[in-house]
Amino acid sequence: MLSGNDLLERVKALGDRPRPELVRDCGYVTTRSDGQERLNFTAFYEALLDAKGMHIGRAAGQGTGRRGRKLSYFTKVQFNGNLMVGAAYIAQLGVKPGDQFEIRLGKQQIRLVLEGDEALE
Repeated sequence: MLSGNDLLERVKALGDRPRPELVRDCGYVTTRSDGQERLNFTAFYEALLDAKGMHIGRAAGQGTGRRGRKLSYFTKVQFNGNLMVGAAYIAQLGVKPGDQFEIRLGKQQIRLVLEGDEALE
């Protein structure tokens, strides 16, 4: 699959060809399990927008979750007493599965401190 300037140059070179041919010639095609070809128009158009410098709905690490919604930085205690922290918040911290946190309780706060990282305080 082409991307960036290579994609832009290829699209210009192909000129006025039909869209399915553009998508196929730029490599945005997969083969289904039954052997049929599937053209990935959405991936092609997203790559084309990225190549032109237009990043729509995918501001990674800028307060958005996987679905493009803004993170609220608030949570509620669930009916069973659990407190959930979403995956988008964890991703912003850059932690991996298996990393451990120390739970510190304050007057009106719960602080999670990454184990062995006292510099965060």
